[in-house]
Amino acid sequence: MAWWEGVDETRVLIAQGNKACYLCVDGVLQELHWFKQSNGSWFIGDYVCEDGRLYTATPIDPIFILLRVFEEARMKKGNEPGKFRQLDEIMYIQGFPGYQSLSSVAEKAMAVVCDLKEVGSSKFFRIDDMKVLKWLCYKVQQLKQTLQTLDKNYAARDEKDTLFDAVSIMREYLKDEPWINLLCNKLSTCSFFRLNIDDLTKAQDVAVLPPSTGNDLGSFALAQETSVTGKNASRTTRQQAKKAKVVKDSQNIKDMFSRATRKRG
Repeated sequence: MAWWEGVDETRVLIAQGNKACYLCVDGVLQELHWFKQSNGSWFIGDYVCEDGRLYTATPIDPIFILLRVFEEARMKKGNEPGKFRQLDEIMYIQGFPGYQSLSSVAEKAMAVVCDLKEVGSSKFFRIDDMKVLKWLCYKVQQLKQTLQTLDKNYAARDEKDTLFDAVSIMREYLKDEPWINLLCNKLSTCSFFRLNIDDLTKAQDVAVLPPSTGNDLGSFALAQETSVTGKNASRTTRQQAKKAKVVKDSQNIKDMFSRATRKRG
C-alpha cells in the first residue's frame, strides 16, 4: 500500500479558542499558513496529489500563544497582582496536555513578560502588565516596519492607517481585555491621534501574516530601552509616506496567504 493511502490527517491544538495549526521544531514555535491557486496539483513521484495547496511554517513569538496561559495562571482577583506560581503549575492545562511540551519555550518567554521570585532552588513566575505593555509596543513597531516593506501600497499609507493595521493583526492573537485596550490607550498617549478599539473590526480580514518577523525573544530585550512610538519615529514615517506613491490595480502579497484551518468567509 502506498504511503498516502489510509493515512489520516493529524492536527494538534495547543491554544484555547479558534483552532490553528502550529509546529514546534528544535524549540522554535512555528505557525502554519496556506496558499492555494484556483487550479493546481502536486506531482509526488508517480502520484498526483489533487490538493495543490502550499503550506508554509513561519516562526512566531511564543508569547502570542502563551500570554493567555500566563494571565490565567496568576489567578488575579480585582486589583490584586495575582499569585506567583511554578512553571509546571502554569503549564498544566486540564484537557490540553500538549502545553507541557512547550515548557522550555515558555520559560524563555517568561523572562520577557513575567516577574521572577526564587526560593531556594525553586523559581516562581507571575505575569507583569507593564512588561507585557512594553512587549506589545515593541511588536507593533516591528509590524509597522514589516508592513511598509510588503509593497508600494503599504509604503504609501499614513502613520495612522499603518498603526491601525498593526494593532488589528495583534488583535487576532490577543484578547481585547486587558491587552488590546491597554495597548490602544498607550499608543494613543504617544501619538497625534487616538486609537479606538471599536474601530478595530473585521481584524481577520486584515491579518494574514504572523505577528512577529521571528521568535527571537532576545531582540526584544535589546530594544526595550528604545521608544517604539516616539514623535521622531512618527515624523519620519509620515515623511516617507508622503514620498511614496500608491500603485493602482496591483495585488498585495498579503492576499496570497491564509492561516491554516481558518474558515474563509
